Amino acid sequence: MYTGRILSIGMNSDGKPYVAYRVSSRSFPNRQCLTFDNRAAIVPKEGFEKDIFENTYITYNCIRIVRNQAIVSNGSHTDVIADKIHVGMNIKDAIAYSLLTMDYEKDDYHTPRIAGVVTSTNNKEDYQCYIGIANDKKILVEEVPYGEAAFISTYGSQIHDKVDFTAKSSKEAAKFIFDQGIFANYKKPVTSSAALFDGEWKIDAYNP
Repeated sequence: MYTGRILSIGMNSDGKPYVAYRVSSRSFPNRQCLTFDNRAAIVPKEGFEKDIFENTYITYNCIRIVRNQAIVSNGSHTDVIADKIHVGMNIKDAIAYSLLTMDYEKDDYHTPRIAGVVTSTNNKEDYQCYIGIANDKKILVEEVPYGEAAFISTYGSQIHDKVDFTAKSSKEAAKFIFDQGIFANYKKPVTSSAALFDGEWKIDAYNP
């Protein structure tokens, strides 16, 4: 089954907050994920930089860390959400704002925008986790309950589905969403990245 881009968010089986993201692509497979201190970015591989002139949607920050919160998405709205959180907007409104103002991608497939934000605390009272989607028919932002994990994809599930996310580190999480567990059922993986909180946020990528 081909589901396009996938993100997963919530708490892993050890109760640690995480975000994970996978590029699956039929048209632009020559991409990689680069990691930095507080972000991960999807970019063309060396020699394929010209691809961005064919499709401006293929390069973007897929993960950002802002204070104690991790943001994940399949496009440039990662930065919009991060900026709104940085100036004090709450998580749910930051996701909803970005999806409402940027809407689905105006490509041939009307590719939905998907996004999520999770806080780093495992204190139930302070914990927040939301996941959202904007397609050509709706905009939806939902809470992921404390202790649970969820995933959503651009062309597959249009509401979030629960998942048992067993990866125990950011490195394992990047590989897990690429081709393990339920994600092994989804075709044409290209690259992936994840951030997991274990005392501090750590970001890793998987580039096969």
